[in-house]
Amino acid sequence: MSHTYQTFLPDIDQAPGRPPLLHAKSDGDAASWAAEHRNALRAAVAEHGSLLVRGLGLSEPAATEAVFRHLSSGRLMADREPFAPRRSYAEGVYSSSKWPNNQQMCMHHELSYALQFPGLLLFACLVAPETGGATAVADAPTVLQALPAELVERFEREGWLLTRTYNDEIGASVAEAFGTDDRAAVERYCRANGIEFAWEGDGSLHTRQHRSAVVRHPVTGRRCWFNQIAFLNEWTMDPEVREYLVDVYGSDGLPFNTRFGNGDPLDEDIVRAINEVYETHTLREPWHSGDLLLVDNIRTSHSREPFDGPREVLAALGDPVRLTDCAPTIEVRTA
Repeated sequence: MSHTYQTFLPDIDQAPGRPPLLHAKSDGDAASWAAEHRNALRAAVAEHGSLLVRGLGLSEPAATEAVFRHLSSGRLMADREPFAPRRSYAEGVYSSSKWPNNQQMCMHHELSYALQFPGLLLFACLVAPETGGATAVADAPTVLQALPAELVERFEREGWLLTRTYNDEIGASVAEAFGTDDRAAVERYCRANGIEFAWEGDGSLHTRQHRSAVVRHPVTGRRCWFNQIAFLNEWTMDPEVREYLVDVYGSDGLPFNTRFGNGDPLDEDIVRAINEVYETHTLREPWHSGDLLLVDNIRTSHSREPFDGPREVLAALGDPVRLTDCAPTIEVRTA
């Protein structure tokens, strides 16, 4: 007999400064435990925006995949348009994004620049790092309310612009981002997904996509700050990395950058202000090997903090949601 959500509620530790934490007892069969308690876990995520489950003992990809599929009803998305490459463990199950260990991966909402994105993120820590490396979270409606009103009003009116340059040297390649290096197939994808594109003389691909910065949650209707404006902006990069990339590729050839919806550049103060609001409202808890983290991707942003030592975290993108289901303020035209 499955436990109800009420049965789980007293066991959820809601200590200040960290995500809700549930201590589970799976008796060594994490997949069966996840299947039995799916509804309760999903209800907890709906209430809190995220849930860290400790005690499942997840240690290898096959069992982790089974847990992911039970909790997402088997609806795992393929990762398209990633900003950094991932290793694929199974269909819909990936490594965390490859990002330098010593650099912060700032708060963002997964695939918030796409027309279809996951409603649920699933993470499992198979090997915890020696220090650091937490996947921290922040509540999007709270962040929205804390941001400067004039800034929110402009982004809500104009949306935001993401520019990307794909090459084989840095970031995700064309094949890694689109699942193919066939130009015709890439162009069809771009037309169908509201992405402007141009092939450069050196064979690289340059794209622009205009998206909403604020959306309404498809279930609750709450307004959420939902984007990657700060994370994918040049001013969030390590200064030495930014200087190197601009020197090598030019300011218009960065692997990714963000602007106001009308194309105006963002100055460093704006990006810093957004990241400072995120930091004020960040909840963090160090990974323990075997942990599971569930995140409502629309309501809750996530980050990855610098770390030392080996770190193996698997990820899956569940519950696909269309941008049109979130009452966006910016119309996106597709071919």
